[in-house]
Amino acid sequence: MPGSRLAIFDVDGTLVDSVYHHALAWQRAFHERELVVPMWRIHRSIGKGGDRLVPDLVGDEVEQRDGDALRARQKELYAELIGEVEPLAGAHELLVAFKARGWRVALASSGREDEVARYLDQLDVDGLPDAVVSSADVDTTKPAPDVLALARERAAPELSVGDAVVVGDATWDCEAARRAGMTPVAVLCGGFGRAELEEAGAAAVFEGLPALREALEAGRIAPAGAPAG
Repeated sequence: MPGSRLAIFDVDGTLVDSVYHHALAWQRAFHERELVVPMWRIHRSIGKGGDRLVPDLVGDEVEQRDGDALRARQKELYAELIGEVEPLAGAHELLVAFKARGWRVALASSGREDEVARYLDQLDVDGLPDAVVSSADVDTTKPAPDVLALARERAAPELSVGDAVVVGDATWDCEAARRAGMTPVAVLCGGFGRAELEEAGAAAVFEGLPALREALEAGRIAPAGAPAG
């Protein structure tokens, strides 16, 4: 039935190619405060919100002392790079394809509201999603399930969590989906490997967005327990 399934999409690293720009901005913000954090560790935390990333990378003491300043500086530094960020191949077509097949569509990002709004314009899907949720809408970001729960509540409150698929690029997306009771589906766009995404709970992992669209159009994407087609 039309509208009987919900697809919730992560944005950074899933629909737009922004992961390494975010990582570079975070490294520069840390460096300015003489905090040495290897780039690989920063990359491994992209997908979390800044409220989780800072204490996880540099500890609770730094979070309490400098967390807000670090997040503000990262935002400024990322603003210098955001002009280089582009949608990933097939992102627009994928969102349109889900909608055309009768799915509800929501975007749920741990990113900032203004950045998500910019990406919507780049993706040329303004007005297509049934809901858009950013870090501004919740108290706790991924891997907590709050953004996903709010996206379902706004996009399809009559559907159960079992009717939802979450599409993301990071293990944090998979963890948040599992904690929300939803089915994680992953793409290899953000630098996480297939094995670790599967270990994090991804029901399927795709090379990129065009491959996910092919699976959708072949009727091979469905929430856990729901018939494909």
